[in-house]
Amino acid sequence: MDSLTHAAIGACIGELTLGKKLGRHALWVGALAQNLPDIDIVAALWLPFSQNLIVHRGITHSFVFGAGLALLLAFILAKWPKTRTVGFTAFLLFFLGQIFLHDLLDTCNAYGTGLWLPFSETRFSWHLLYVADPLFTIWPILAVLALLFVRGTTLQARKGWAILGLLLPLGYLGYANVNKAEVNRGVDASIAKQGLRVQSYFTTPTAFNNWLWYVVAASDSGYHIGYRSVFEKQDATTAFTYYPRNSHLLTEHPDQQEVQALKQFAAGYYTAQQKQDTLLFNVLRFGQVMGWRDTTSSFAFHYYLNPKLDNTLAVQRGRFKGWDSHTVKQLFHRIFKPDEGQEIR
Repeated sequence: MDSLTHAAIGACIGELTLGKKLGRHALWVGALAQNLPDIDIVAALWLPFSQNLIVHRGITHSFVFGAGLALLLAFILAKWPKTRTVGFTAFLLFFLGQIFLHDLLDTCNAYGTGLWLPFSETRFSWHLLYVADPLFTIWPILAVLALLFVRGTTLQARKGWAILGLLLPLGYLGYANVNKAEVNRGVDASIAKQGLRVQSYFTTPTAFNNWLWYVVAASDSGYHIGYRSVFEKQDATTAFTYYPRNSHLLTEHPDQQEVQALKQFAAGYYTAQQKQDTLLFNVLRFGQVMGWRDTTSSFAFHYYLNPKLDNTLAVQRGRFKGWDSHTVKQLFHRIFKPDEGQEIR
């Protein structure tokens, strides 16, 4: 989840839990508390990028780390004269709620979150929301703006705004669950109808919406990739394009530690690609750059293995390349009129 969304949700929680004792300062304390797990971005200052991919949403997003940090902060702020009136228990519950909610919200998109580190390396990703979904984020932001700029509101009215800023995105999460279930039913039927030998698959929303979903189905040697709108007819067949894994291209790479780190981050969903003299490592979980329009488009996450080019923006490289008003119109057409044309893409 993006930092702005975390901050807005944290501010609403701050108002609800600490607003009576801290006044408007509760908004800023809440916004900061909700973003605490993202202190792992500091690691980017000295770690190689391939290692930093794994560190991000790693130990600082685990429940163990969150509990320890909550205890420490509650102890410090309960002793600080300006916040002593809140008390240790209230601060402890506040920070536990903020940090754990941050961790759980991050599991809603494609990156993967290490909730049980250091006891388990498993990364959790439910693929419910795109990392920045305006229809999820807008409600807590509007609530915070009201809390900041609407004058003369009573404490009860302020709580009402904060509750609204939390309930509406919660409802949107439920809506995303319904959409995912509908898409998965269509994907299951499409895989069966086409006789594809699939070991596993995932569905995840495309950029900035929850209506058009990106589908990756893994087979023995590669992946079948397609797109499905929640507005498809029930019996519509999702068209898939096959992409070979090309694992053999990685065996001769001189830095196998880098390759293994990338494979771990990809969670099994990757391809190697030779483009002229450039060897790319594609992580499929982050989708393609407008792949719903052009199945030959690049993957949003492509990492330059050889030659060594700049990879610092690999997670979002090209994600917005080529977007303009015409592209947005095409996207809406693909979402809301998916059955027009010869085949579903």
